[in-house]
Amino acid sequence: MLEFINKKRFGNYWMLILCTLILFNGCAEDDDATNSDIVQFPRISAVDSASSEGDGTAIAKVKLSWAYTSPVTVDYFIAELEETPSAVAGDDFTPVEGSLTFDPGETEKEISFNIVDDSVGEPDEQLRIVISNPILGEIISSTGIITITNDDEGFFIDDSGPDSPMEYPGLTLEWSDEFDTPEINPNNWCHEIGGGGWGNNELEYYTDSPANSFQALGYLIIEAKEESIASNDYTSARLISEDKAEFQYGRIDIRAKMPSGRGIWPALWMLGADFRDVGWPQCGEIDIMELVGHQPSLIYGTAHYGNNPADRDSKGSNSFLQGETYADQFHVFSIIWAENSIKWLRDGIQFHQLTPADIAPYDWPFNSPSFFIMNVAVGGQWPGSPDNTTTFPQQMVVDYIRVFQ
Repeated sequence: MLEFINKKRFGNYWMLILCTLILFNGCAEDDDATNSDIVQFPRISAVDSASSEGDGTAIAKVKLSWAYTSPVTVDYFIAELEETPSAVAGDDFTPVEGSLTFDPGETEKEISFNIVDDSVGEPDEQLRIVISNPILGEIISSTGIITITNDDEGFFIDDSGPDSPMEYPGLTLEWSDEFDTPEINPNNWCHEIGGGGWGNNELEYYTDSPANSFQALGYLIIEAKEESIASNDYTSARLISEDKAEFQYGRIDIRAKMPSGRGIWPALWMLGADFRDVGWPQCGEIDIMELVGHQPSLIYGTAHYGNNPADRDSKGSNSFLQGETYADQFHVFSIIWAENSIKWLRDGIQFHQLTPADIAPYDWPFNSPSFFIMNVAVGGQWPGSPDNTTTFPQQMVVDYIRVFQ
């Protein structure tokens, strides 16, 4: 009887152990089932990409680490870099923002946006895409760099060189054009168009084509090209501010970089606003800066005056750069214009002055309003024609014009 009881207790003991093991295994299986049911969202990354400037559009990319069974969404915006942007919103690209949805099975999305295709030789530019606010995804890389590769030949616009202040004692900035908009400002400038020599036997045909004059990177570029139009073998541009921006007296600063080469003739100058009524040279001409390309280290400041084209005169002087040319970097070309006086300066240093006594017996025509002209001529009586040493295209780059009074 005792032996039977002991056997029974022994069997119950092992039965208890067996039930415990079964229960433990069942709980472990339940835990495994719970762990396997934890949802793993795909990782979302903004990735680097590159597009060519000439395409007119660029592509930004966002990727998932794996395809998901439900739609995955994320917000994005495309903008300048946070520090020292090399691509400028509005000038180089159109900023965009929105949301992306990855449908089940998708792992990559592309965003197309507009970029500006100019003809300026420049370094590759960069901007960024930034993603945020994911739904059914986890962001592991929120920013991608978008590189816009330059596709234009020509020089890079290096901003080095002398600059001028935004204010002078006793003077106020009355008007300026900083050329920092996508298009040439029609409120300030219009184009003169045509060939015919322009009174100097010049060889260019002036156009209003963006290929010959345009704004980019905060500059105005006037570009002379070797191409035929009408009976002319070269094209260029001539911008005037007549009836739009006319001034009498003040300090005028123009920061610019010059082209070079035999037969190239850039100029920054002014004509009297009564030009259409009295003609040249009675209206008076103030050449703030002229350069002939075979003398790339020398600029001229000159005044023209007289009674008629057959009875005229001029007086001027020049400013020479030692060991460099005016094509190497920017310089500031200025006049200080007062009643009965004009002074010419380069980088703040005076190199010429004129008063009524200096031009006698001719009348002084420079006490009336004048308008601006900016152009790059090719050939003519003064510089002569281009030769086999002259390369094209040639560009005059203007940073700003400022009038202080």
